[in-house]
Amino acid sequence: MSQPIIQQGDREAPRGAMQLPLVLILDFLRSAHNVGNIFRIAEATRVEKIYACGYTPCPPHSKLLKTARGCEQTVPCQAVADAASAITALRAEGYTIYGIETASTASCYWETAFRFPAAFVLGNEALGLAEGTLAQCDFFVSLPVLGLKNSINVGNCAAVVVYEALRQWLNTTPGSLNVRVTPQNQ
Repeated sequence: MSQPIIQQGDREAPRGAMQLPLVLILDFLRSAHNVGNIFRIAEATRVEKIYACGYTPCPPHSKLLKTARGCEQTVPCQAVADAASAITALRAEGYTIYGIETASTASCYWETAFRFPAAFVLGNEALGLAEGTLAQCDFFVSLPVLGLKNSINVGNCAAVVVYEALRQWLNTTPGSLNVRVTPQNQ
């Protein structure tokens, strides 16, 4: 049995690399560490863009940069006053808006067939999505939580739903499964 080859170090993005037709709208997140973590997830999955709403930290915030580890250089980020302006613009471009929230009408993420292009709206760590933002979402998606707490960390939640969106998109987009550059096929 041969030893597995562990890929270490970063690599250059190939020209014309595919892009997941997904944007993330961060609705008044407090923690720069959470936002930096979300930048890492967005870069790893080739998310199109991040919208930082209200007081959500955005580059060049030092704590965000520490957690993002350079991913803020490759994932476009736009600061906006609130989620409403981002949602309005994205809806006009044909995006389906998903509120990632523990709403009573939410579907479990693994039972949701995402429509692309999509926008995921992630809410404040303590308060969730603002009431006005809730009213603008087309659908709600949640993660099952069996413990005493109502939710999990927003960065962890982002990882779960973004990777599910990536899985669905890769499985329905011809030729997209050949996106990973490995030592064997360089």
